[in-house]
Amino acid sequence: MFTGIITDVGRVEALEQAGDMRARIVTAYDTAGIDLGASIASDGVCLTVVALGDNWYDVDISAETVSKTNLGDWAVGRRVNLERALKVGDELGGHIVSGHVDGVAEIVSMHVEGDSTRVRFRAPSELARFIAPKGSVALNGTSLTVNEVEGDEFGVNLISHTKEVTNWGQAQVGDRINLEIDTLARYVARLADYGKS
Repeated sequence: MFTGIITDVGRVEALEQAGDMRARIVTAYDTAGIDLGASIASDGVCLTVVALGDNWYDVDISAETVSKTNLGDWAVGRRVNLERALKVGDELGGHIVSGHVDGVAEIVSMHVEGDSTRVRFRAPSELARFIAPKGSVALNGTSLTVNEVEGDEFGVNLISHTKEVTNWGQAQVGDRINLEIDTLARYVARLADYGKS
């Protein structure tokens, strides 16, 4: 489990396709404190550490994960939002995030609003019903509050701090973004559907 509070921005140093895709991510984390098999959310996708070095770790990414996320868009040099798994006693500053991406949203517009940037996304239609104004979403692993929803589109505001400490400062219209809907919204919708049958 994660919180959607990004604690490092890593960089893809190498990509290799041999069966699954293997990525090497350079990080500021103290890798001596990372165990093989640990989970690290990378752009919101829970990935397992399979090798470690002084300032890097490797992950294997299955074809299924590539097909359901934006990780197939990764290239060497890409900046990646990182979050280590939640430990008992850690502060829960965002919302509960599983690292299991539900789909890929697209940035359809961006404009400056004061010191913030208003970003509008188009969600896959099958996921749009789970997104509600003032609800939470995880976008590329970042816990964000939804401002408004209109059909399949929704908007969030990115404050300056968020753009500085994540990879959101490089976001552009047309980017494909990993979307994880709020777990609570998923269960409320399931209960409502169950009550109809």
